[in-house]
Amino acid sequence: MAEQLKNVYTKDYIKNLAFKIKENYTDFDTSSFINSIFNQGWENFELKARMRHIAITIHKYLALPYCKQLEILKAVSKDFFSFEAMFFQDFVEVYGLDDFDNSIKALEVFTIDSSSEFAIRQFILKYEDKTMKQMHKWSQSSNEHLRRLASEGCRPRLPWAIALAKYKKDPTKVLEIIEILKNDISLYVRKSVANNLNDISKDNPHLVIEFVKTNLGKTKELDWVCKHCSRTLLKKGDKEILKLFDFDKSAHLDITNFFYDSLVNIDANLTFSFEIISNENIGNVRIEYAIDYLKSNNTHNKKVFMISQNEIKSTSKKFVKKQSFKNMTTRKHYLGKHFISILINGEEFIKKEFLVDKTNKIIHS
Repeated sequence: MAEQLKNVYTKDYIKNLAFKIKENYTDFDTSSFINSIFNQGWENFELKARMRHIAITIHKYLALPYCKQLEILKAVSKDFFSFEAMFFQDFVEVYGLDDFDNSIKALEVFTIDSSSEFAIRQFILKYEDKTMKQMHKWSQSSNEHLRRLASEGCRPRLPWAIALAKYKKDPTKVLEIIEILKNDISLYVRKSVANNLNDISKDNPHLVIEFVKTNLGKTKELDWVCKHCSRTLLKKGDKEILKLFDFDKSAHLDITNFFYDSLVNIDANLTFSFEIISNENIGNVRIEYAIDYLKSNNTHNKKVFMISQNEIKSTSKKFVKKQSFKNMTTRKHYLGKHFISILINGEEFIKKEFLVDKTNKIIHS
């Protein structure tokens, strides 16, 4: 099993943090700080709770005015990187909302080696105009990390973050940032732009369809943004977006030799295979499979998974796939009737029932 992200904060990590703060503030009580981090509740804290606990504990033992705390933390942050360093931004989110200017400057520093995408959202909520003006400035920065923050920070539905309800309803200000960054030279930035647009597609699909209509075919980089930002609409089988990507022709296609496990054990794999055939070249196709998962209330929840999306220059193509039914923290499987279906260019071609059970018997159909 992969190591949990929250376990990045080892005792050595926290000791190193304490000693780095001590180098920049000689009165820092490293022993008390370390002991306070690993309190009775530590083991039960998940990743973001641990970040918050570290930020609060830093504040407790760095007994200085906020602006002086920031100067120390900006120096210390140079030795810490990636997602695990986001307790610096969390510190600003908790203690800096009443000091816009100093906090924004700190987030600008902290995002270079980490990311301020979560913390900046609280400033958007409290100081929308001022913060979005700053985001415009960052979108034109020579530093790709600041340009990415301009996009990532205002995503309406950023995962693991508070949603920006106003921008879910009307993303006009977000689209202004996207327009500046859509041709960015950095793939890191363009990925954020595409993810931002994908967020927007969940509440305002017409705006993303219009973006694709306007930008598709201009450059290969913009084509990638258009395809990546359309993934939710493509999964939903939106006919207009499928047509824009030439995934709208399937009348000449059929499925044959569909085999699947009609009974699957918990913690085992559902295996299935099929062949797409045609009297002519198959052509440009988006091939997906969907699982209708049984839920605890005896209803079903459909999840769509990609198999392939490209041009097939032959009259037949075989596919062999498997889907894990191992229970995870993000998905629990329930015993009973499920369904598997195969979709081509958003159209369901075949749908079959299978059972999930605890038995060891596997039946192939």
